[in-house]
Amino acid sequence: DHPLYKIIGDPKSSVRTRGQLANSCLLSSIKPANVSEALRDADWVSAMQEELDQFARLKVWRLVPGPEGKSVIKTKWIFKNKKDESSLVIRNKARLVAVGYSQQEGIDHDETFAHVARIEAIRLFLAYAAHKDFT
Repeated sequence: DHPLYKIIGDPKSSVRTRGQLANSCLLSSIKPANVSEALRDADWVSAMQEELDQFARLKVWRLVPGPEGKSVIKTKWIFKNKKDESSLVIRNKARLVAVGYSQQEGIDHDETFAHVARIEAIRLFLAYAAHKDFT
């Protein structure tokens, strides 16, 4: 058994000692409240750079000058700790998202539309492709 002073966390949960903790890979388990806090921690800077590198690799955007008389949609960093099944932080994840709720209808956009195919149209297309032996 382990002495009580060496037990970390809740005594009712499985035992983890300081010796085990010393051999663990430690990541920042504190989520930053804003970008300036994140920039002070190398783990979060690395997570932010990983997100920007992925944008560049997937060609998600390109930098262009701001349009005259139009407002630019702002962005926001979202920070999250990815945990394993035992609730230990295994990875820090930073996501850059558009702040869509700041847009005003009629000023920033006129309508919202999403292309959605009905299942009947998809079936017809697949049947036609099968009939013509498209591969």
